[in-house]
Amino acid sequence: MKQFEFFLDISAQQYLNYYRGAARHVVAQCSNGASIRFPASALTKFVTDTGIKGQFVLTCTEDHKNSQLRRLTG
Repeated sequence: MKQFEFFLDISAQQYLNYYRGAARHVVAQCSNGASIRFPASALTKFVTDTGIKGQFVLTCTEDHKNSQLRRLTG
């Protein structure tokens, strides 16, 4: 399993672009310097009145399937 750890700080206003479909993917920089891209729909359960903020980890198989996103802090 691969793990990608990153921090997100997306305001509620910015998230509307994802919600409305104007942007379908989120690109984040991982703590190791790599970039990761994943579907914005994976963030839906983490949205609050102020947006999305916190440290996250995305876990997936070696072929980048069966991914799971969870919040570590925030």
